[in-house]
Amino acid sequence: MPGHRIFATPFASIYPHYVAKAERKGRTKAEVDEVIEWLTGYDDAGLQETLTDQRDLETFFARAPAMNPNASLITGVICGVRVEDIDDPLMQRIRWMDKVVDEVARGKKMASIKRGDAAPR
Repeated sequence: MPGHRIFATPFASIYPHYVAKAERKGRTKAEVDEVIEWLTGYDDAGLQETLTDQRDLETFFARAPAMNPNASLITGVICGVRVEDIDDPLMQRIRWMDKVVDEVARGKKMASIKRGDAAPR
């Protein structure tokens, strides 16, 4: 059975929406990058590479250097679904990313977004 169509969506096509959402609320692209890098283990160069090579979300997460072990602490509702109740691991990772970007846009403190893991990378 084929996966959800979001899996084939290029990361580069959703990333500008994440940045725009944060900037509309007075937050920065750097903050969006920080939480995505915290979640996935990409560094600045790796994140930029994902934007230029047009990799889809499935590949984006498959090649993620190291999903943060605290990612499983991300809870709450995104798109009407509790992220902790999502069965598909890829969909859950996508929704975790949606959730942390949403928290940046809402003005949450970075230490809280990173689930207490505020150590610099």
